Amino acid sequence: MDIQRYVKGKLEELTNEIGVYVLCDLDGVPIYVGQSTDGIRTRVHRHLTSARSDVIANRQLDVWEVAFVRGYPIQNKETIAIVEAYLFYQFHSKSPLMNGTIPQKPGELSFDLGEPQIVQILPDEEIEDRKRPEVRLPRQAFHYHILVDHLLKVKDKPILRRALSAHFSRLKKYHEQFLGDLE
Repeated sequence: MDIQRYVKGKLEELTNEIGVYVLCDLDGVPIYVGQSTDGIRTRVHRHLTSARSDVIANRQLDVWEVAFVRGYPIQNKETIAIVEAYLFYQFHSKSPLMNGTIPQKPGELSFDLGEPQIVQILPDEEIEDRKRPEVRLPRQAFHYHILVDHLLKVKDKPILRRALSAHFSRLKKYHEQFLGDLE
């Protein structure tokens, strides 16, 4: 199966309305929250193809881990940043996100977001294969190395150090899963 063609086809199911999106890993855990005023599908596609995406260029996000996308269409452009910040803090409190910037903490939303559109962009078999500890741990250890190298040689910023810390906590989890499978 051509995974890139599959992903591209699944992305066509994602809304292209303006709004907020959440990239989720192979376990369905949010790893990045972003906004788009030119269409959610368009922006997510740029992330997944590394075209004009700082979070990819700075090695903060490994698109290999992205298996699900949640889309929150927003009718009013003025509220997109508020919703992005709200969702950032909702998800970041449970598991550190890889965002390039930390938004200012908003209050509670004065409206109901409704349910997000959720699109699984990888086939079940591919997700299960990538989740295998002997596949996932080396991949994520290598990505951690790439981020450290980028931080040391290209750009050393606090936001990249926060991403490194988030990757390390995830890497610890994968390490424990790997060791658990050896028993």
